[in-house]
Amino acid sequence: MRGFFGIGVERISKPMNVGNLFRSAHAFGADFVFAIAPAVDVQALYKSDTSATAKHVPLYTYPTVDAMLLPHACQLVGVELLDEAVDLPSFTHPEQAAYVLGPERGSLSPDLVARCDHTVKISTKFCVNVGIAGAILMYDRLITRGRHAPRPPTPGGPIEELPPHVHGGHFSRQND
Repeated sequence: MRGFFGIGVERISKPMNVGNLFRSAHAFGADFVFAIAPAVDVQALYKSDTSATAKHVPLYTYPTVDAMLLPHACQLVGVELLDEAVDLPSFTHPEQAAYVLGPERGSLSPDLVARCDHTVKISTKFCVNVGIAGAILMYDRLITRGRHAPRPPTPGGPIEELPPHVHGGHFSRQND
């Protein structure tokens, strides 16, 4: 998959949730993770982040929204249940993106929403756990931006072969 992405949280207060999110980010191939004004020590997530993400993926912590720095041309995508947010199945993920989720018992701050290039929502009846929301988001990015064979037209039908230069659904680095 071409491009890059990072995922982060604002004002997170439960270490198990952010640890779960960061572990999933590591598994989905995030290029960086971040936290804005966290209420917990995001460096000490030993129980829930069993992959020790911060040892393998850059972790950035910002005291405020204004202090947050993103890579050049990286688009900020807020994940929030807002009326004006795009439903995730209808959203085209930017090639270079940073996704941000809000706190467990609250929403993204107005300052952060104003800074977002896009806002998306996961089509659920109510908010889901931040770790689950992040995993859904990253999986959607993977299946829509990744290199995968098309789904068969019928359940259990034959799967189309991938071209020879594709390995495990992703182009090898030699052919990017």
